[in-house]
Amino acid sequence: MGLPALEFSDCCLDSPHFRETLKSHEAELDKTNKFIKELIKDGKSLISALKNLSSAKRKFADSLNEFKFQCIGDAETDDEMCIARSLQEFATVLRNLEDERIRMIENASDVLITPLEKFRKEQIGAAKEAKKKYDKETEKYYGVLEKHLNLSSKKKESQLQEADSQLDLVRQHFYEVSLEYVFKVQEVQERKMFEFVEPLLAFLQGLFTFYHHGYELAKDFSDFKMQLTISIQNTRNRFEGTRSEVESLMKKMKENPLEHKTISPYTMEGYLYVQEKRHFGTSWVKHYCTYERDSKQITMVPFDQKSGGKGGEDESVTLRSCTRRKTDSIEKRFCFDVEAVDRPGVITMQALSEEDRRLWMEAMDGREPVYNSNKDSQTEGMAQLDIIGFNIIKKCIHAVETRGINEQGLYRIVGVNSRVQKLLSILMDPKTASETETDICAEWEIKTITSALKTYLRMLPGPLMMYQFQRSFIKAAKLENQESRVSEIHSLVHRLPEKNRQMLQLLMNHLANVAKNHKQNLMTVANLGVVFGPTLLRPQEETVAAIMDIKFQNIVIEILIENHEKIFNTMPDVPLTNAQLHLSRKKSSDSKPPSCSERPLTLFHAMQSTEKQEQRNSIINSSLESVISSNANSILNSSSSLQPNMNSSDPDLDVLKPTRPSSLPPNPSPTSPLSPSWPMFSAPSSPMPTSSTSSDSSPIRPEEAVHEDSSTPFRKAKALYACKAEHDSELSFTAGTVFDNVHPSQEPGWLEGTLNGKTGLIPENYVEFL
Repeated sequence: MGLPALEFSDCCLDSPHFRETLKSHEAELDKTNKFIKELIKDGKSLISALKNLSSAKRKFADSLNEFKFQCIGDAETDDEMCIARSLQEFATVLRNLEDERIRMIENASDVLITPLEKFRKEQIGAAKEAKKKYDKETEKYYGVLEKHLNLSSKKKESQLQEADSQLDLVRQHFYEVSLEYVFKVQEVQERKMFEFVEPLLAFLQGLFTFYHHGYELAKDFSDFKMQLTISIQNTRNRFEGTRSEVESLMKKMKENPLEHKTISPYTMEGYLYVQEKRHFGTSWVKHYCTYERDSKQITMVPFDQKSGGKGGEDESVTLRSCTRRKTDSIEKRFCFDVEAVDRPGVITMQALSEEDRRLWMEAMDGREPVYNSNKDSQTEGMAQLDIIGFNIIKKCIHAVETRGINEQGLYRIVGVNSRVQKLLSILMDPKTASETETDICAEWEIKTITSALKTYLRMLPGPLMMYQFQRSFIKAAKLENQESRVSEIHSLVHRLPEKNRQMLQLLMNHLANVAKNHKQNLMTVANLGVVFGPTLLRPQEETVAAIMDIKFQNIVIEILIENHEKIFNTMPDVPLTNAQLHLSRKKSSDSKPPSCSERPLTLFHAMQSTEKQEQRNSIINSSLESVISSNANSILNSSSSLQPNMNSSDPDLDVLKPTRPSSLPPNPSPTSPLSPSWPMFSAPSSPMPTSSTSSDSSPIRPEEAVHEDSSTPFRKAKALYACKAEHDSELSFTAGTVFDNVHPSQEPGWLEGTLNGKTGLIPENYVEFL
């Protein structure tokens, strides 16, 4: 129940009930006063704690803002850039939130502490002062009353009347004070209902404003949060793939370190202990030494891991001779002496083992350095980009798109290896491989079919997007904006050999269909990039740095899927420069065989182990004749596969323009020994298969469908692009220009033709034959 009301009429009676009621009101005022004092104290503590919290959060935000991620590699993916920027975004949000908190804290004193203290001092304090006055008047009144009542009746009447008048005055004053006190008590009781609660409401309103500001910040942050969540998931997926690759490489290195040794720019390098003479005798100092055979430079860097690293200045000397130390001539093992041209005396060095000394001795004696042979030339494989290969991929794609396009984890879930190998052996059987109308039986699971497709692509002698373009695709993925990436990759795709590009287009169209159904199969473009990046763009050397670039391989595949219609159905905007035209056609004057990165995809296949080779021996033996035939035809087709483009600025792909002759030689015969080998003009030395099952029967571009009769090599040709001559021996022309008497020249990558009566050189990839 609430407090009973104090009636003004009771002030005059001053009954015990009135006094009890007044006492209950006074007790309530004391309770309220104590509560407000505690509340003010707690409020001040809360404000102090909020200030400390805000200070701690600001410090936390500053720490986040100062930290910078350092990613492995020379560039970052969009996902990595988003994650790296996230800490600064977090710091910005926290600082913004703390700015609002500070405003709330500053207002808290004005809206909470000050009004409560004012109410306690002015209202409750005034009631206390009124109580003191009331108690004083009570004591005075009742003292006078008792004294008045004790007057003798024998007093004179005048004295009694005076005493009565004085008592009436005291009673009247007491009554007035009593009324004022009751009024004040009730006023304070009523005031506390709003003057006490209103500051608390204002404080809570400030708190709600702070939290609402946080809600608004969260809404503004939601887009970045979603983007960051996707980036984190993509990065985690790439990490899982990268980690398995790195772990696999680590295990290979443990089993056979020399087989996976990185190709070094030095002929020989490693740690050697060098004998140095000191005042107290001789000492052996550990050095990291490198040797370059061409310059005969030996560089010695004193370095000892136990003593903290580098222990002096580098020293370089020029080798004069190297002599092995006999075992009985020195107490140390594995020693040899080196004489330098620019340093007197003999330098005695100690290798780490007998084998290590042998390698150093061989290198310094001028022998060829010991390098790992290229894995792609180890074993001839079966997988090729011929009609059989296209049929296999088309059959797999057809089966996936008709039976399993909505299966969850498509291409990510792998099939049983034995089943995959069995399916591949059936598909690659020459008796049935060329039958395009035969579908894969329904008994084969979709995961087995998708694994077979990926395995076949990995069985190719080199990646579908070629070793020689691998670094260029990676660099394209590292460009700053998406438009530049798409443009550069567009250009590079059209520099791939025709069959590679056709297979890539076939695959990307299919993966785009898979990605369209990602809500059912959960395979987004990013997930498909993770699956196919290492397969289509595997590096020539298996190193940790190459594995760290897998994320950029994935980005290349994502761009190809998202922009497949533009990339494969349109030509790049700008043609190649003249110098870049020689990339795929340049041949050395002494007819050296092509390097591994220049060989067509149908030459060799890299096998990872003897065990895998044994599993496929039966397949290879059953179709060896078809392989040899398809190899020969594929080499012929791959020689004219590059499309003109000048978007790429990769120095790894640029070659120097050969020196032009001052005057043109007589037109050579296409079969002349001085003329380079031109499959499109000169007839082959042996008959080539012409049946529909030939590996040469895959589609070719119109400009490759050139008459192969060596007796009539002179033809008309039309320019596809404009070209400005850089030498007197070249012709300048615009797009659409028609040339007469076009035939091969002695310059690799160039044709010779006549324009307006002038004979000169024409870039081969700039024209098409009429």
